[in-house]
Amino acid sequence: MTHLRIPCSPNYVSPSVVKFCPSTKPHLGCTKTNLAQTFTKPSSLHCLPSSMSSLTGLASLEAVLFDVDGTLCDSDPLHYEALREMLLKIGFNGGVPITEEFFVEKFSGKNNVDTALVAFPDDLEQGLKFVEEKEAMFQRLAREQLKPVKGLDKMRTWVEKRGLKRAAVTNSPRVNAELMISKLGLSDFFDVLIIGDECERGKPHPDPYLKALEVLKASKDHAFVFEDSFSGITAGVAAGMPVIGIASRNPEDLLMKAKPAFLIKDYEDPKLWAALEELDKPGADKLEILDKNI
Repeated sequence: MTHLRIPCSPNYVSPSVVKFCPSTKPHLGCTKTNLAQTFTKPSSLHCLPSSMSSLTGLASLEAVLFDVDGTLCDSDPLHYEALREMLLKIGFNGGVPITEEFFVEKFSGKNNVDTALVAFPDDLEQGLKFVEEKEAMFQRLAREQLKPVKGLDKMRTWVEKRGLKRAAVTNSPRVNAELMISKLGLSDFFDVLIIGDECERGKPHPDPYLKALEVLKASKDHAFVFEDSFSGITAGVAAGMPVIGIASRNPEDLLMKAKPAFLIKDYEDPKLWAALEELDKPGADKLEILDKNI
């Protein structure tokens, strides 16, 4: 795996146009909208299968980009445990332990500066020291307890068999990301690791994903993203790519506000494999196939 420390481009790619779906059922209108390189935001989760078609709107697939925390591994419980204990030590929230909901709202998917400012709003230097100690605790927990998201090995095999380029793109500190990737046995799987804090702007800005595409020499029109947080999905969509959201920990309604193509529970979710099967059909009229299924 290449360990690059290249500053990310500050240039934005405008997010896709969002159209609201008035229907509670999948319909061809959503499909055509997605194939026209826009995203349809469903009025209810019942319309999610139509959003799946945004993957079939891709040209020939070149690359798959993965977040790390919560996307490759179930690390959020470990981050939550470390933060809860560290925040108790500094008397945060009057000494009352933070809830998982508070963790999701304030910390999940955030970079170190944002985390530091939640703990110490008026003292960034002290906040960053706090984060450093918290990360050390997380690393101890990860070495002992880190587990992959269900079905990750199956997804890895699918990507490898097709010879696709792949990048890990994360707001985690480099030492954390490298630890998790190594623990999962993925050090030789990724072509590049992009760190949000080493970019001019981390997620939710698109810079880390744009830098990954640049290093991979891949086009946004030939790639898609796996993400598990609102911040990460926002970044992938802003970079101009379809994003598959993993709703293993974060609330589905929150993730849907970031406009993913669709949501899955993990890499064994039938919705994921139905979409990937469509991508594998050579020369198929995918719009016609979807029309018959809707």
